[in-house]
Amino acid sequence: MPVVVDHDHRTFTLHTACTTYQMQVDRYGYVLHLYYGPRTAGTMDYLPTFWDRGQAAQPEHVGDRAYSLDVLPQEFPFQGMGDLRNPLFSVRRVGGGAFGCDLRYAGFELRDGKYGLPGLPAVYDEGADGAQTLVITLRDAQLRLDVELLYGVMPAYDVVTRAVRVVNRGTETVEVKRLQSACLDFTHGDFDVLSFFGRHGMERMPARAALGHGSFSVGSRRGESSHQYNPFLIVCDRTATEEAGQAWSMSFVYSGGFCAAVERDQFDQVRMQMGLSDEQFSFPLAPGEELVGPEVVMTYSAHGLGLLSQNLHRLIRQRVCRGYWRDRVRPVLLNSWEAAYFDFTGDSLVDLARKAKECGVELLVMDDGWFGRRESDTSSLGDWRPNTAKLGGTVAELARRVNEAGLDFGIWYEPEMVSEDSDLYRAHPDWALAVPGKPKVRGRDQLVLDLSRPEVRDAVFEQMCAVLDDANVAYLKWDCNRSLVDVYSSAARDQGTVLYNYVLGLYDLLERLSQRYPRMLVEGCASGGGRFDAGMLYYTPQIWTSDCTDAVNRLTIQVGTSYGYPCAAMGAHVSASPNEMTRRPAPLSTRAAVAMMGGGFGYELDVRELPDAGVEAVKRQVAYFHAHAELIMNGRYYRLVPPETNRLCAWEFAAEDGSEALVAAVVLDVHGYGVPSYLVPRGLTPGAVYRCSETGGDYPSDALMSAGFPLPLSLAPYESCAFHFSRVGA
Repeated sequence: MPVVVDHDHRTFTLHTACTTYQMQVDRYGYVLHLYYGPRTAGTMDYLPTFWDRGQAAQPEHVGDRAYSLDVLPQEFPFQGMGDLRNPLFSVRRVGGGAFGCDLRYAGFELRDGKYGLPGLPAVYDEGADGAQTLVITLRDAQLRLDVELLYGVMPAYDVVTRAVRVVNRGTETVEVKRLQSACLDFTHGDFDVLSFFGRHGMERMPARAALGHGSFSVGSRRGESSHQYNPFLIVCDRTATEEAGQAWSMSFVYSGGFCAAVERDQFDQVRMQMGLSDEQFSFPLAPGEELVGPEVVMTYSAHGLGLLSQNLHRLIRQRVCRGYWRDRVRPVLLNSWEAAYFDFTGDSLVDLARKAKECGVELLVMDDGWFGRRESDTSSLGDWRPNTAKLGGTVAELARRVNEAGLDFGIWYEPEMVSEDSDLYRAHPDWALAVPGKPKVRGRDQLVLDLSRPEVRDAVFEQMCAVLDDANVAYLKWDCNRSLVDVYSSAARDQGTVLYNYVLGLYDLLERLSQRYPRMLVEGCASGGGRFDAGMLYYTPQIWTSDCTDAVNRLTIQVGTSYGYPCAAMGAHVSASPNEMTRRPAPLSTRAAVAMMGGGFGYELDVRELPDAGVEAVKRQVAYFHAHAELIMNGRYYRLVPPETNRLCAWEFAAEDGSEALVAAVVLDVHGYGVPSYLVPRGLTPGAVYRCSETGGDYPSDALMSAGFPLPLSLAPYESCAFHFSRVGA
């Protein structure tokens, strides 16, 4: 069984295929974390140490100076009983009352299957996964406050998930000031921390640093998971590589503000934690009310960063993403944004569709500019009614014309935002988030609709349905082009609840959309990659990875994204050269090779301007993608050479059964007089022979995985190459 309860030792042990996670209820009723590492048997209660450490505080009922929560590894560290490291939980009595609580073990529940969370995304199981749920209840007897720790064990995926539910069973209101969902306490270790920072147009760049004393933290106070820091964190051995060393990760299944921290204390113990951001967070719980902390996905690898990523890739592809498109290859699309921006008509889009069809493209996406009086980004958000004069009819009529040209039809929305120059805002100015009496803070000349209010969500949904019910829309791009600054809702009982309830409102709207249009492919977007997180992938199986479509920049962006998210979830397009954002030129073949790293492959340029040779090249690229799309979607992804080497970037997709592999590379720099570069594939079947489609040669797998093979010396900077290997014999 995945969960083993040992009543004699008062331990709870969670087993996956390759890992073990263990905790223990100690003699004073506190739940200690014992172990998370390679699968093992036994009880690891010998790992915590007890000693009089001078200033360390003790709970009154303990009476033992060798015992202090300030130095013990814990499952759910809370503020108020002597642990002065970073807590997961802080609560106070209302009306300026005292901070602090005393949470002790009160019982457990074990059930088959994976828990779900009301109104929040979470990993799910499909019956045959062998998943189990463990719920451990902690209780503050004086406050009559219950904190339920939820553990989901996914054995086949080597994943343990955590979430938390706080229930006020007392007679007085309490105020939750901090709520985080998961922590790992290490009794010792010499670690690096790997985080993912960025900005608009350059997201999720890996940053690896040695963990010293003090607290390292990243987070978002922007109302979205953000371009600046991703809600994903890795702690690993200092010597860990792609293939060797220990690594632990946390990924937040949530799309709003978060905080992730790693702290080394005075005794060289390390605490890794993740959960909701404290910024503008204050949640009153009246008697009988509850608050749920979103899920954190944890995985462990004893064999380096590559395996850790692959664990997460499989889980997110198969047990976070849902619906019709979860396991299907997505259509190759052409997005109209960089092809036309706001300057298009229905006739010009149909012309674009006809040319795209000639190129082998399968789907045309009409981006911004189709509604209200939207000829720039200064008006009409909130008025989701088609500009029939511009489109030459309704959206349904335009979709039919595009379908007649041989393509499916897609559309762009930004449902969370409103322009002050809109009928919606003029009718309901209070529906926008704004602080009374304070000058508004605009972003992209727009305000944010208060999705925490059901009537606002209903109005947006009804407008969307009025278009989508009638039109044959196969794809929807959901955008969000600014952060939340003026966090005030006229409908909120406490302004500290607004950001949390906004995200729940967003999820409600997305869930209603997915239920009403189950076969419509929805791609998430927030100015590109500003909300690339596991929470959004529960509702949108792919996300526009970045507004930067420069192939060279995209190498860093997409490789960084791959540490925590599957390539199948990445939207990636071929755009014009020189790139409109960076002015960097790149060959069409390289732009396509980089875009094919993502499962959401497409184009974002005016194909009508392509010469005949370019059209033929695009045809070949589309055919090549289709030939390898299943492998790209479902294969094991390997980071062979990271782009930070500044010489080349190389990656690989290998079939789970080792039957084939696709290796690709982009040259970033060359040295004179033929200094060669070699690629060393992984994931092949030992003792087998593989035939390369491009060279026609046969290669022994063990030699390939040891010595590799050379890249052509003729490659110039920014040129690319790809090699497909098929197993032909043992």
